[in-house]
Amino acid sequence: MKRLLLASLLALSLPAFAADPAGGWTPLFDGKSLDGWKASEKPGTFSVENGEIVVHGNRSHLFYDGPVQNHDWKNFEVKMDIMAKHNSNSGFYFHTEFQPDGWPDKGFEVQVNNTHGDWKKGAGLYDIMDNKVAPAKDDEWYNMSIRVEGKHVVIKVNDKVITDYTEAEDFKPAPNHLHRVIDHGTFAIQGHDPGSEAHFKNIVVKALP
Repeated sequence: MKRLLLASLLALSLPAFAADPAGGWTPLFDGKSLDGWKASEKPGTFSVENGEIVVHGNRSHLFYDGPVQNHDWKNFEVKMDIMAKHNSNSGFYFHTEFQPDGWPDKGFEVQVNNTHGDWKKGAGLYDIMDNKVAPAKDDEWYNMSIRVEGKHVVIKVNDKVITDYTEAEDFKPAPNHLHRVIDHGTFAIQGHDPGSEAHFKNIVVKALP
């Protein structure tokens, strides 16, 4: 009886993704450190507290640089829990690559923003298919998923589809975003400005055919 109770308590204490190892989900963040991640110009913008990546400081980007899939995905689904503080801006990039400074040139930014002054709100594809309505509330955790299959991108918040985008065969990127095309690459978390604070946890990914 004691052994059964202990097993039940242990199962409850594990993050949700750990309960389904056969589902193909792999954690990218260990909840304890930034191992496997590499920050750009201002590494101090990122820290780990209470099992969360805390993003608070000057502009910087935290790129996944670890061993999973050799940090290079084409078709995938990634999920994470996010909490944004009031008037905060952040983002989660995919199909990107490390660069030492500036805003990432390669890949797409999925916006994280509920009440920041930028009208482009959370779960939109920044400058590609923007979302005008905040998908969540400040200071509350929500789940965001990004699924990319071929040229098709679906972004959900708490299982509600916010963005459904298909890149046209004759798509031509804008001059200021020449490398914002569906391709392949890694993930990155954005530190936007010193007045913004966002938290990320339970970041898991599954490669798709």
